[in-house]
Amino acid sequence: MWLYPKILADIGITDTFNSGATTARRLAESWDNQWLDLLQNNTNNNLYGALTNLGVFFAVGTLLFFMLQWLKDLIYSEYSRPISALIWPFTVVVLLSNTGNGSILSTLTLGVRNVINTVNQQVITTANANQVYQQAINMSVAEEVAGSLLRPCQALTGEQQSQCLTKASERIDNLWREYRNLYGNQVWIDRLENQVNQIRFSTVIVSETEFNALLGNTVQTTIKNFLISLQYAFQNLIEATMLLIAALGPLAVGGSLLPVAGKPIFAWLTGFLSAGIAKISFNIIAVLTAAVIVNGPGQDPNANPDLMWFIIFLGILAPLLSLIVAGAGGFAVFNAISNTANSVSNRI
Repeated sequence: MWLYPKILADIGITDTFNSGATTARRLAESWDNQWLDLLQNNTNNNLYGALTNLGVFFAVGTLLFFMLQWLKDLIYSEYSRPISALIWPFTVVVLLSNTGNGSILSTLTLGVRNVINTVNQQVITTANANQVYQQAINMSVAEEVAGSLLRPCQALTGEQQSQCLTKASERIDNLWREYRNLYGNQVWIDRLENQVNQIRFSTVIVSETEFNALLGNTVQTTIKNFLISLQYAFQNLIEATMLLIAALGPLAVGGSLLPVAGKPIFAWLTGFLSAGIAKISFNIIAVLTAAVIVNGPGQDPNANPDLMWFIIFLGILAPLLSLIVAGAGGFAVFNAISNTANSVSNRI
């Protein structure tokens, strides 16, 4: 369900590849379990059960306002509007009925979340999108990873430097091996390997400027790792936002008996769908941008692109763009739901 980066450290390259996938998978499973624990398992004695009781309290409190408006419409509207308005009390009662294994509202909420995740999973699995994304991420950070292994050798001389380069070379060779096991023989891997070899087998001392030109500098490494972590945090934030909105569903349903045009349940549903749109939008943006990199400069042996823009895009711009798309989509969904509800009420 997620696109997740594999951030390589200075040690344990093979282990880091495996642990990155394992950590992301366990986090996704943990979120899934949290959804089930909150919305389905023993909802009489958990947070959702307490919020459902509060929603019932809201419903009882707003029922007085509903009845006052209903009696007013009964007097002045010749029965048509009062009869259609009776749909809301029945709807609220049905949605907030709690059997202990989840109310109808919690079941519907999980159903909508599953639909969103299904669409999101289709986006990720289409045409190996997740592998393309991982490849673009690794293209962006591979220079810095190799540089971090070779850089300590610069300060050494003689036999110590030779031993340092030998040990670093073994670990870098493991890196190329892991890349080729994952992605096959790629042009960008060969290009990076040649850049590293220019430093490893140089007969003269490579200056700091030349080193940075070949394999980047430590500042770039820190910034890239931060931005990759930032986009990973955004994916977790979206998941937490959806869960929070789901938990507040009973309050929105309980307040829907207020005699106002914009029902709270519509706003709640819009917010939930908007968070889902943001989640899907981010993955679409990330996958498409990654495909541009992998199929463009990644296949050009003469290219030596600075992919810092890609990491900045993923960490900052893509989340902002997905939120803007979600806001526009949520506004359209809210209008559609409100207009549909009004149309149905007028026909009854």
